[in-house]
Amino acid sequence: MTPKQRKNLIGNRVRLARGAMKQPLTQDALSGRLAQAGCLIDRSAIAKIETGIRGVSDLELVAFCRVLRVTPNWLLGFDGGSKGPQEAS
Repeated sequence: MTPKQRKNLIGNRVRLARGAMKQPLTQDALSGRLAQAGCLIDRSAIAKIETGIRGVSDLELVAFCRVLRVTPNWLLGFDGGSKGPQEAS
């Protein structure tokens, strides 16, 4: 998928952060944690987000950051010294 076709900026970083957690999360486990945080995104939607097929709202972005323990800047790819998954485990 080309950058012009992608519907979000965070998909690759969501996948990286899931895998970098102390106990790596499956998409299904991430869905469960997001639900506990009040954000209902099923496993299929997470797969679509990670592949860039589905967009992400600002509220969903915040929930991903909280659950994955990363900053919005890192998740969006604006690394400038922000906290990434290796620091959040």
